[in-house]
Amino acid sequence: MKTYSAKPSEVEKKWLLIDAEGLVLGRLATIIATRLRGKHKPMYTPHIDCGDNVIVINAEKVALTGNKMKDKVFYWHTGYPGGIKSRTAEKTLGGNYPERMIMKAVQRMIPRGALGRAQFSNLRVYAGAEHPHAAQNPEVLDVASMNSKNVRSA
Repeated sequence: MKTYSAKPSEVEKKWLLIDAEGLVLGRLATIIATRLRGKHKPMYTPHIDCGDNVIVINAEKVALTGNKMKDKVFYWHTGYPGGIKSRTAEKTLGGNYPERMIMKAVQRMIPRGALGRAQFSNLRVYAGAEHPHAAQNPEVLDVASMNSKNVRSA
């Protein structure tokens, strides 16, 4: 028996809509990364982009567990002497681009390279409840009902 290897022409891409309101960031990011890579499909082939297109809405309402909202700090360096910068998760989610929190979490879960960049380009994240992809008729993926730990309990 031969191992099945999908061809790009055989891949069927679906559009999925995920509402991130109240969902735990890390758990949401793993589900999105799996869907983008196509690992949930039986025809998964590692060197072919067989993942789906994912739309995430309400990114500003994503939840973090524990004290991560205040304690989690993201660092970067400007390239100049003494140029270390930092920002807390609370400041990132409350800032101008709260969708970047989900995007960076997913980006760090997919492979680095040309295929990973192609798969990552199938992710669209919006801070509010509106999105311009109604014409694609996205299926709603209920992440909250998959596991009780996916939702932050108050």
